[in-house]
Parts: sequence; C-alpha cells; structure tokens
Amino acid sequence: MTLQERLQAIYSRMEQARDRGGHNQNICLVAVTKTHPAAVIRNAVDAGIGHIGENRVQEADRKFRELPAEPSPVKHLIGHLQSNKVNKALLLFDRIDSVDSVRLAEKISRKIQEPDRRIPVLLEVNTSGELSKSGFAPEQTEDMISILELPGLQVEGLMTIGPLTDNKRAIRSSFARLRSLLEEINRNRPSDYPELKTLSMGMSSDFELAIEEGSTMIRLGTALFGPREPRI
Repeated sequence: MTLQERLQAIYSRMEQARDRGGHNQNICLVAVTKTHPAAVIRNAVDAGIGHIGENRVQEADRKFRELPAEPSPVKHLIGHLQSNKVNKALLLFDRIDSVDSVRLAEKISRKIQEPDRRIPVLLEVNTSGELSKSGFAPEQTEDMISILELPGLQVEGLMTIGPLTDNKRAIRSSFARLRSLLEEINRNRPSDYPELKTLSMGMSSDFELAIEEGSTMIRLGTALFGPREPRI
C-alpha cells in the first residue's frame, strides 16, 4: 500500500472508532517520524499530514535542516525532554507534548525569551503505573494545576501512553482514567484559564480504543510508515 492508501484506511478506522465511542470529537493525527529520514517527513506532508512528532532533539535537529521552509508541518516533541536540551527544543519545535514534571515545566518557562511567546504543551501522565514510564502520577493533580500559572506555557491538555499489554480492558481503563483526570483538572483550574481540551492518547496498536475513550490526538508511526528504520 502507498502512504496515501494507508492514510485513507486509517481515516476510515478513526471515523468508525469515533462513532462507536460517541464523543463526536475532532481528532488530530500526528505522524511519528522518529528513526525515519527527512524524506519520510516530506512524503507525509505531501500526503496531506499537517503534524509530525519526533522523540529526540538531536535527531530532529539533523532532519529538520533538510526540510524545505514551506510547507512546514506542526512539529511536536513527543519524547522525554532532558533539561539540558530545553533551549534547543524551543528553537526546533512548535509544541512540547511530553512535559512530565513540575521541574521540567519550570525550566521551559524560564528559558522562553520572547515576552509574548506561549508554547503549547501537554502534561504527560503515567496512567498505567508502569515503572518504565515517566510522567505525573494521576494523583498529582495539584502539581499539574500549578503548572497552569507558569508564564510562557499554554497547557492544552494531557498525554498518556497505554500499557504494554494485549489486555484491551487494561488499555481502555488507562485511557478512561486520563479522560476523567482532564475533567477533574478542568473543574479545578483557575477561573480565567482556558479549558484544557486535548487528550493525546493512542498509537498504532491501540488508537481505536483511545478514540473510543475520547482521544483528540493520536500518534501513529508503524501504521503509517511500516516498521521503524535503524536510528539515525
């Protein structure tokens, strides 16, 4: 199948999952291009994909240099951001979808130089409780709400990675928990802060379950591009 054919098949599956879930939400598809060369990003943009996600700052820096200025996709940092890479990340990416601690949020806030800039971010939550994953514990709602007060950040929602299991009930539960957590944060956010609307959950193996549970942003790599290439 061509990329365009894969994309159309995925759009159909997304629509069917949204109908089953009944949330009637808009869904952003982020093409995960980590470990793939810059040519894959160009092909994705040519196919009509407007959002791409990279995991590592250094890898993204090399590849983004090879991209034309226009058309430019929205560039998401979706992997863990090391504190010593914050400056570079702010130059390369349009948004950071993996803020996993108050400390990192404060570092990003301090490093934003432009007084009028507000970078969109998502807060990463470890809803499965797996020790191998970073992110806020679901109980840390006060910590997450405190980030809303930081200058330079526009917190738009939450992100999670489903548990590494074939147990669909466990996967669905982790997604439902993130949706409930977003609702709780919205109930307790400052009255003048915009409603958090983004639920980033669902990857190639579980995006349909995520959409059924209300996901508004899915991150697809293998489903679009096939198996990953060796890391460059």
